[in-house]
Amino acid sequence: MKRFFNLAVIVTWFYVGIHLIWWVWMGDPSNFIDGAVRHEPIPGNIPGTVHTGGFLVGVLMAFVLIAITFIIERALTMSKAKGKGNPEVFIKNMIAKLADGDIDGAKADCDAQRGTVANIMRAAITRFQDVEDDPEYSADKKIAETQRAIDEAMNLETPLLEKNLVVLSTIASVATMVGLLGTTLGMIRAFSALAESGTVSATALSIGISEALYNTAGGLIGAVIAIIAYNFFTTKVDSFVYMIDEAILSVTQIFTIRTKK
Repeated sequence: MKRFFNLAVIVTWFYVGIHLIWWVWMGDPSNFIDGAVRHEPIPGNIPGTVHTGGFLVGVLMAFVLIAITFIIERALTMSKAKGKGNPEVFIKNMIAKLADGDIDGAKADCDAQRGTVANIMRAAITRFQDVEDDPEYSADKKIAETQRAIDEAMNLETPLLEKNLVVLSTIASVATMVGLLGTTLGMIRAFSALAESGTVSATALSIGISEALYNTAGGLIGAVIAIIAYNFFTTKVDSFVYMIDEAILSVTQIFTIRTKK
């Protein structure tokens, strides 16, 4: 279902960027002196002027829209992963209760907090409770079982934090390449028009140069947005995982001490 969502988002924004924005809105004949020919935009008409950059401008607009969509999706996911309250305060209170022997209270805090940290901590606490009083498990095996539950929970929860970051990193790379391609095509068009006419045609040169410059700008805008977002969320994920590791270490130490009493 989530893969379908990603595909639907990408296809939808490509349709919007290329067809609705670039062709229908910017390419509206009313934006041009020559109407449906769409070669000479009305002076000062921004949509018509940008349209002369070629269809790759629409592709770059789609990249920007896709990047913004996944930025919002990542922000919502990170917010959900933190849970209902401050995760640092939750961890501090939960560890304090575990240290005092209030395992049920710590589990209740996990149920109230929810989110990635709480889910992992709850899995650890629940598994420890299951084996704590079981005579078939030695102290080391009880900790090993608890660690196994933590690892399983981590394998389920942490990939969700990094999901779709690859989309942002891909856009950061591809948008630059597409912008460069558009720049190259624009310059080829400009010099081809000059070679064919044998004279300097202001219209032909302006169309080619516009295509080059607008694609350059579009590629840079898409890449900058995606790179900043990717680095921001990567840093957030790393910090979040580090916080989880610290909580796991504290909980494991408490349980280790508890098994040796």
